[in-house]
Amino acid sequence: MEELVIRDADVVDGSGADAYRADVVVDGGRIVSIVKEAAAAGCQRPKARRELDAEGLVLAPGFIDMHAHSDLALLRDPDHSAKAAQGVTLEVIGQDGLSYAPVDDRTLGEVRRAIAGWNGPGDDVDFDWRSVGEYLDRLDRGIAVNAAYLIPQGTVRALAVGWDDREATEAELEHMRRLVAEGMEQGAVGMSSGLTYTPGMYAKDAELTELCRVVASYGGYYCPHHRSYGAGALQAYEEMVELTREADCPLHLAHATMNFGVNKGKAPELLMLLDGALAAGADITLDTYPYTPGCTTLVALLPSWASEGGPDQIMKRLADDDTAERIRHHMEEIGSDGSHGVPMEWETIEISGTGDPALAEYVGRTVLESARLRGETPWTVARHLLLADRLAPTILQHVGHEENVRAIMRHRVHTGGSDGILQGAKPHPRAYGTFPHYLGHYVRELGVLPLEECVAHLTSRPAARLRLPDRGLVREGYRADLVLFDPATVAAGSTYENPRVLPTGIPHVLVDGRFVMEDGRRTDVLAGRSVRRVPR
Repeated sequence: MEELVIRDADVVDGSGADAYRADVVVDGGRIVSIVKEAAAAGCQRPKARRELDAEGLVLAPGFIDMHAHSDLALLRDPDHSAKAAQGVTLEVIGQDGLSYAPVDDRTLGEVRRAIAGWNGPGDDVDFDWRSVGEYLDRLDRGIAVNAAYLIPQGTVRALAVGWDDREATEAELEHMRRLVAEGMEQGAVGMSSGLTYTPGMYAKDAELTELCRVVASYGGYYCPHHRSYGAGALQAYEEMVELTREADCPLHLAHATMNFGVNKGKAPELLMLLDGALAAGADITLDTYPYTPGCTTLVALLPSWASEGGPDQIMKRLADDDTAERIRHHMEEIGSDGSHGVPMEWETIEISGTGDPALAEYVGRTVLESARLRGETPWTVARHLLLADRLAPTILQHVGHEENVRAIMRHRVHTGGSDGILQGAKPHPRAYGTFPHYLGHYVRELGVLPLEECVAHLTSRPAARLRLPDRGLVREGYRADLVLFDPATVAAGSTYENPRVLPTGIPHVLVDGRFVMEDGRRTDVLAGRSVRRVPR
């Protein structure tokens, strides 16, 4: 007898088709049968060792978070309710060009410092891997939800070239090609870049094109955080489209937003660019989060020249008064490349977390607010925080536009990604709320997307981008990564004031046919594993 039958569920199967009533039988981690309208037809209903009454609940494929920053959280926090409670059954990590494999001892230490604001310093993690394959093996020991990995181009460049702003030699480029090939062979699904973060931003298009050719040869995709989301956003998007066309590599645009005042109302221009490329045969997808503010680290706003050489050199430049004044001039008067070419608007920069608890008074306030309270300039406050907290502060950046958010999420190649940074006292609520916020706010309350269409954005579309043949749909033979939610009550619990509140209306989540959430509570099940690239 099979393990589980989910009885009388309203199945939204991930394809975009209309919902239907069915009994769904799960056994051995897979969906083994679907009996539609069993009760109404009066036929014999399937039986199993356990029955779950799903009356009034939608049964959907588990949600796929196409942009996650859980690289260390999956290892340090077996509970991981921030994602499991949202119905997420697969996260794509290794984002924005910086993560923890492939590395050597030197690079690992540099990367840990560079992205401490994203993932914490990692002092509570045993870094017993160096290669991509070894990191995936570590995930396979058991994690809360599944995870796929993108090779981080910035980390690859740090390993082969260092943190200097210069072109790679031919030998260094060949080293990078080899590192990317090895990572793909070991199971990565593609490559990411952070082209406003050092050292990835120092790579010219020709270098990126060569690495994308390697990715494409293994059936992977390129996921860039491109060079500008501000003053040069449209040109930056166009650059990525052209680069991947040249490399014949699929493109997935990370957190594809149009932010800052210069881009208010300009989402249609982005979508027109993408539609033209798609019509010409390009393979393009994108992800967004359903909120207007962004989230990153405070140090990321510095001009690229100030970040050359890595974290130690940044600290030296900030400590030198003359150099610090040059940094301020670029940020406040010119508009640094780190802040997307837009002169700093300190009233939009809210400190969301610090590594040092002694600096907690700054959290929840904008840099401008803290400056006024202290009788200082905003740059004095920002500089102090960077030095005192050793580059660790995280920020919310209130620069988005609701009309752009809605327009982009309607597009046919859109997928969902939380971009959720789980660090800090007051992280962005998207870390805990992205997927229920789509379903509750944008589907039920605003009607921006029909339910069936939204579920397809969060399930089958990302599964297709990841080339996963047995995930993303409720189908017989597919993996039983499933979520049950109440469409009348599903909602994000997280807010800007209380960002770590779990969602409502998602009672059950299954990974590999096992309950990781049951009756709204996290179980002790660690059914997640690495999801590796499927060979062509």
